[in-house]
Amino acid sequence: MATDTDPSHIHVVVLAAGASTRFGATKQLVRVNGRPLMHTIVSRAVELAGHSVTVVLGAHSGELAPLLKHSPASIAVNRDWAEGIASSIRSGITHMPATADAVLIMLADQAAVSTEDLRRLAGAWRRNPSGIAAAQYAGGVGVPAIFPRWCFRELNELRGDRGAQSLLQRHVDRLTRLPMPSAELDIDRPEDLLALEANTPVKRREIADS
Repeated sequence: MATDTDPSHIHVVVLAAGASTRFGATKQLVRVNGRPLMHTIVSRAVELAGHSVTVVLGAHSGELAPLLKHSPASIAVNRDWAEGIASSIRSGITHMPATADAVLIMLADQAAVSTEDLRRLAGAWRRNPSGIAAAQYAGGVGVPAIFPRWCFRELNELRGDRGAQSLLQRHVDRLTRLPMPSAELDIDRPEDLLALEANTPVKRREIADS
């Protein structure tokens, strides 16, 4: 597990600020295997990084924050969540500790991504810490992805409803791809939840954006 004194300290940022418009309800509260989805995702991040986890909340922060009151993860509330996913990435970057050597960005609705998937990704990055490590699925690459310190400025310059995909495209020569079929499923619509329950992946429409 990475810690604040780890020479390759990875800080995890979980993006959970969206309004769940396509789902029709607060999807982070949907129970999967008896637990709220966001609680499950954040628990996996904590298993990887301990206290070095920031959860970015936005549209439903009042409902979701109580889920994390017993979690070692920190909460960042993105007041600009309506701008799109870029504002949440910026919020997460702003709240990271100065000791972070890299940030692992993940989505709160990628319900099939396991702790072991995150550990494999962290291992891939630590083998080449000067580069980016990203999940490979659905014919491309996307989040979860780990960006080293030299990417922080570019992440902080993102705007609108475009996520970290632009960095993955811009720095393809410094990219390590890790096959991660589980990342292909995210919970955007009710049918995605049915696919998860049936253990049948459905194709994402836009890798790295939610």
